Amino acid sequence: MTDSCAPGDALPCRLGTGEFDAGQPGILLVDDHPLMLATQARLLSGMGYRRVGTARSAEAALALMRPDPAAVDVLICDLNMPGMDGIELLRILDRQGFGGGVILLSGEGARVLQTVQRLLGRGQLVLLGALEKPASREGLRGLLDDWTSRAASRPAPKVRPPFTEEELRTAHRLGEWVLHYQPKVDLGNGSLASLEALIRWQHPEQGLVMPDRFIALAEACGLIDPMTEWALREGLAQIARWRGAGLDTRVAVNVSMASLDAPDFANRTSAIVKEMGMQPRDLILEVTESRLGESSTTPLENLVRLRVQRFGLSIDDFGTGHSSLAQLRDIPFTELKVDRGFVRGARTNAVIRPILEGSIEMARRLGMQSVAEGVETQDDWRLLQEVGCDLAQGYFIARPMPAEQVVEWLSAWMARRPALVANSG
Repeated sequence: MTDSCAPGDALPCRLGTGEFDAGQPGILLVDDHPLMLATQARLLSGMGYRRVGTARSAEAALALMRPDPAAVDVLICDLNMPGMDGIELLRILDRQGFGGGVILLSGEGARVLQTVQRLLGRGQLVLLGALEKPASREGLRGLLDDWTSRAASRPAPKVRPPFTEEELRTAHRLGEWVLHYQPKVDLGNGSLASLEALIRWQHPEQGLVMPDRFIALAEACGLIDPMTEWALREGLAQIARWRGAGLDTRVAVNVSMASLDAPDFANRTSAIVKEMGMQPRDLILEVTESRLGESSTTPLENLVRLRVQRFGLSIDDFGTGHSSLAQLRDIPFTELKVDRGFVRGARTNAVIRPILEGSIEMARRLGMQSVAEGVETQDDWRLLQEVGCDLAQGYFIARPMPAEQVVEWLSAWMARRPALVANSG
């Protein structure tokens, strides 16, 4: 194969085979404009990418990929094309299980690209990002580097059979639940504000199992209530242990709508707090807003009664549901958590940055603390300081950790803190 495939050529060479560097992706450019296609191919070739093929239509791309779809590691696709457009092409590839990365390339504007990313993000495609035409060398390099890092760190897929109700009930009976804690820190002074308690299953054979594999089953089989009560008790007991070690903090616990739908939830929660010798202000209850309002008025009644008793109430993943503003109007939340989708890359995204800033300003005007989720880089941190966000949570600060690691993490964080808050005022 030559340095670059001719327009219309397929990519017969699989990643990491033959004469090519294992870090070189097979790239297929799809665009109906011949000049744009040639320009982007030359740009990629000049950046050192040697496995670049082109297709002048969505139909041609499908035909090229049919013999060996895995030969294409990254598809760079225009949206507006005659006949089959880019969105339809990507829908077909999604249904076919295309496992490569996708970069959207279009002249339709930032808002259209943002909408298409959200639309396609609901499927299985790996969306590396979107660029407006003409794509810059720096923009392409950044997204292709993202593919390289993903490919290098991607573990071999493991097919796990779903758990059964009996397995879940056995885990509860044997006490196999554990809590990991992720800090929320003050963007102004770097101090620890609270820790979110996240439930995990310490499975005897599979190791640490994440909640996305068992929470839906727990809700369906009626086990979510006892699990939530366990998490409340364990979180409150951990506060007492930390205070005994000189660390005074609060804990946030996620609450399912299935629990809030129980008429006695507020009473039971208050009783647990009293039994544990704690105060309502020690606890923050996090509720995912996209689930609110789906059932009866019982969740609203529970939340109001809890707030009257001075429990903290957090609206989680704000901006992902269809009635966010109605929830802020109807429920006396004390904390607004901006979904990570409006945080990552917000500095350079003309669509999501105004949403981030608007959410933070709305929280301020309503007397709520704003929390940004998914803070992964120092640039995310700096932007949130600039726009006046109160608290930050994410991998840049800490990954969720066992309780016994929190004091050690805090010591390391205090050493990092001066450099991060020096110019925040």
